[in-house]
Amino acid sequence: FSAVAVGRAQVQQEPLAETTEGTGITINCSHPNIQSYDYISWYRQLPGRGPAFLVSGLKGSKEVAEPAGRLSVAHLRLHSDLR
Repeated sequence: FSAVAVGRAQVQQEPLAETTEGTGITINCSHPNIQSYDYISWYRQLPGRGPAFLVSGLKGSKEVAEPAGRLSVAHLRLHSDLR
């Protein structure tokens, strides 16, 4: 699957991440111009479908229910990853 962080802040991310079913993956995202009040939101887009919301957060770490995973936001909020 692929995920993209979106919002007002400029986002830098690898354009493609692939893994085989049952194998974990970490997707990293940089958002150097983020404001303190901007939520970091992640979406998943499956082939032939529109983006579907996964999780959002301001700081720290947060569980993702489906698909199972975890959002982690770096201390200064300049980076986040989804695993």
